[in-house]
Amino acid sequence: MSEELLINVAPTETRVALVENGVLQEVYLERSARRGIVGNIYKGKVVRVLPGMQAAFVDIGLERAGFIHASDIAPLDEDGMESRESEVADIRALVREGQSLVVQVVKDPISSKGARLTTHLSVSARYLVYMPQTRHIGISNRIEDEGERERLRELVDQASAKLAEEGQKGDGGFILRTVAEGVSEEELLRDIPFLYKLWHELEQRIRSRPQPSVIYEDLPLFMRALRDLARPYTEKIRIDSREAHGRAAEFSSKYAPEIADRLEHYPGERPLFDLYGVEEEIRKALHNKVTLKSGGYLIVEQTEAMSTIDVNTGAFVGHRNLEETIFKTNLEAATAIARQLRLRNLGGIIIIDFIDMKDPEHRRQVLRTLEKTLERDHAKTSITGVSELGLVEMTRKRTRESLGQILCEPCPVCGGRGSLKSAETVCYEIFREIIREARAYDSEKIMVLASQVVIDLLLDEESANVADLEEFIGRPIQFQVEPIYNQEQYDIVLV
Repeated sequence: MSEELLINVAPTETRVALVENGVLQEVYLERSARRGIVGNIYKGKVVRVLPGMQAAFVDIGLERAGFIHASDIAPLDEDGMESRESEVADIRALVREGQSLVVQVVKDPISSKGARLTTHLSVSARYLVYMPQTRHIGISNRIEDEGERERLRELVDQASAKLAEEGQKGDGGFILRTVAEGVSEEELLRDIPFLYKLWHELEQRIRSRPQPSVIYEDLPLFMRALRDLARPYTEKIRIDSREAHGRAAEFSSKYAPEIADRLEHYPGERPLFDLYGVEEEIRKALHNKVTLKSGGYLIVEQTEAMSTIDVNTGAFVGHRNLEETIFKTNLEAATAIARQLRLRNLGGIIIIDFIDMKDPEHRRQVLRTLEKTLERDHAKTSITGVSELGLVEMTRKRTRESLGQILCEPCPVCGGRGSLKSAETVCYEIFREIIREARAYDSEKIMVLASQVVIDLLLDEESANVADLEEFIGRPIQFQVEPIYNQEQYDIVLV
């Protein structure tokens, strides 16, 4: 498996592409006017408590107040540690309106929803996530070897004890990240004092700054990519900005020396993303149809509640029998679906409608293929299995907007429906409106203002109906084309 990270840095935006075996798998975007805020810590003010929802809204200085559920609020004991209880306390016992509350963003504002917040604070380094308000030590689920998990747990204990002997004691717990697999004690020792010092600085800001205000901002995207996306099997990290490459080299030498020799400045005249075909893949990802090599295709639809993916054989007719054709199409689709989920960053509930398979072994292999290809996904996924209707139901953690939500906006003509009323439908709406107006008001004649396609239909195929209508209301009807009107817009003017 060959993996490369491509980092495109411009004055107005930063983009990161994750390429596996020459194929784009994930893309991240950060615009200067619209930077993601996941991981940021704020000193906010509770502006509304909702007992019926067991939640509260917190003003953190953004356009919309953030949302926090009672389960995301942990009361602190006298030592400043989280007091975790089995039952979630009533929201009214946890916060009150006007109260100051230090929170961290776990989900970016999406659509009309504000940011999702928590009081379970954490700050990240290369190998460790530091949780200053809990003494728990956790290990990434992606590190499966039990021996390695135990070794890492002991390393953190030993490193913390060693620093305590040197007078660098810090309370709190840690989560060992996936990239910590195989690291030495020396490498972990670099992260722990850095995180202790960082949290000490944040505590001072929390005490001194007013509400609402930013306490901590996560790294810019290209540095987060080095920290979060670069893995042991990442072969190259190509950056097209000399300044960003210099900052990345300095960052990696301090915090991730094992990737320093993989950093590469790309000075070519041809844009880096064009060189790898990334721009074309991004354009394709904005369409709902995905063509498979066999001739089959996927239809991907994203809605407010969930995303749905429909698998079709299309032009693929196979060579043996129908069941074999369906099986091969579904196998190819399973791999393509895993890639599309990552590329489009689809999150929440996802329903996949594979073509019906009679053979249970075929169903098992298709499901296993989907699970295996999703193992490389940075987002947490959970597949619940196949429903009685033959649908695969799964969830994928959503922390930021999807690619389509970032790059697109609802169509101003159809309002995001994806379809328009036909010209014929609009003509008959106009007929009904004319009758309504004629009965309510007196006038010498009636003027219809509408789009070119509607007026053409009224004067051609519907001309007989127009003549009958004129006779029925006893008034002439005139028509005028309004170039700025879309197909659904029209006005009836009494003259």
